[in-house]
Amino acid sequence: MSGDSDALRPVGIDELLERVRSGYRRIEPRAAHEAARDGEALLVDIRYAALRDRDGLIPGALVIERNELEWRLDPQGSHRVPEATGHDLRVVIICNEGYASSLAAASLHQLGLRRATDLVGGFQAWRAAGLPVEPVEPVEPVEPVA
Repeated sequence: MSGDSDALRPVGIDELLERVRSGYRRIEPRAAHEAARDGEALLVDIRYAALRDRDGLIPGALVIERNELEWRLDPQGSHRVPEATGHDLRVVIICNEGYASSLAAASLHQLGLRRATDLVGGFQAWRAAGLPVEPVEPVEPVEPVA
């Protein structure tokens, strides 16, 4: 009976993160870089635009904002990106500091993407490790047609 009541009791975010992270192995920045470079993993940046504009982009990472992630990566979904080739795809989710990405990876597991993981420390750890980052190209304003 206690197992049933444990599943229903509210948990704090720290406990929730601990629970979801226990279901998969997270990846460190250098290992993620090597896996992406070798074609063994798809890096997916879920940071919102203001953070990407401020801090830059990881070259080769697919940008999918968090609110669209499941729709874009579901291999069976009608709104999937071309990179969503199957449930065995190794996806590394990257947020700013490695918290929201853990919840996102757990959500992808529920869709059957069993190799989904997230980057320990997020984009900030990637950058601190000296891994490649490129600035976001500013968009030139378009002059209105008179």
